[in-house]
Amino acid sequence: LVGEQTLASTPPHNTFTTENDIMGDQENDQREAFALFDRKGDGKIELKEVGNLLRALGENPTNAVVKKLCDGIDPEGKTRITFEQFLPMLKEKFPEVGTYDDFVEGLKVFDKNNNGTITAGELRHVLTCLGEPLTDQEVDMLLSGVETNKDGSINYEDFIKQVISG
Repeated sequence: LVGEQTLASTPPHNTFTTENDIMGDQENDQREAFALFDRKGDGKIELKEVGNLLRALGENPTNAVVKKLCDGIDPEGKTRITFEQFLPMLKEKFPEVGTYDDFVEGLKVFDKNNNGTITAGELRHVLTCLGEPLTDQEVDMLLSGVETNKDGSINYEDFIKQVISG
């Protein structure tokens, strides 16, 4: 019949997504994110933006890991890098983001009365001195709007929920 195709002459439609399709989509997303950090439009980003870009792509590198990655390229951090130079950094293994329960367990250690609270001073000390330390300004921002009870203690479970929810 003229103008009609038979099933035999219709090419099969592949409805399966291959690993190459996924990897291609992932690289496209990475390139798009990279382009957002390319302030000059020359296909390069400032080395100091690597940590922010990795975090924008859903990774969770510590500042120490970012410094190590960047020091391998330029210890002074003045170089601008291409996407091809950035790509190997994505292959690094970054620490997993802690869960709500992980954070609760970590702060329980400072709960002397075992009542779900710690003092604001203890919380500030934990945030500025342990793990990946925050600056005083970052802690001030986190603690602004946090409710304290009559003795100045903070319910750490509520605090964690507030921080996680953004």
